Amino acid sequence: MELYEAIYARRITRDFKDKTISDDIIEKIINAGLQAPTHDHLRNWEFVILQNKKDKEKALQFVKTGIAPTLDILKRTLVDGTPQQKMYAIAMPRQYSMLYNASHIILPFFKSNSSVMHPTSVSSLNPLASIWCVIENIFLASTAEGLACSMRIPVGEEGINVAKTVGAPDDYLLPCYIGIGYPADDKSEVEQVEYFAKQKMHFGKW
Repeated sequence: MELYEAIYARRITRDFKDKTISDDIIEKIINAGLQAPTHDHLRNWEFVILQNKKDKEKALQFVKTGIAPTLDILKRTLVDGTPQQKMYAIAMPRQYSMLYNASHIILPFFKSNSSVMHPTSVSSLNPLASIWCVIENIFLASTAEGLACSMRIPVGEEGINVAKTVGAPDDYLLPCYIGIGYPADDKSEVEQVEYFAKQKMHFGKW
């Protein structure tokens, strides 16, 4: 798939086929992630790959407890309103299944420093910025392979608990979960709000 085609085709998917991705393709996608820019060439990134049901259930146990309050709020929200409301109506009930039903879950970890959450300089944010470059590379590589990704950002103590469960060192943080799989033929389609460069470009001044 050509680069621009992958960029425009990339979408978060929350419904997957019951079909396993080969280890070679997972390795290829992780390698694409490792090509992301990094400060000082450190590449302090590690990836925990979950495939079997037992490992998935163990890591996702905190997702189940974390989404209940949100689902309660969702029940009182209009689902036929704005595109954002429609998206939440599709996304929130699937926070567990969109990961569990994916062929693989990738947990990308980055080595943090004491100031990453309380930055005192530009360099304090380098580890956080670079891991999101890694994640976007993974999304685009997956799209190029005909696959799709789901994503959840952990809230509260969720990320810390998952890190402990999979044995990650204390100085590594989990920015998100990534589910990778073959998209279901009847996957839920989310209405897209489109923007174009001409609407956002400012030459010389705002």
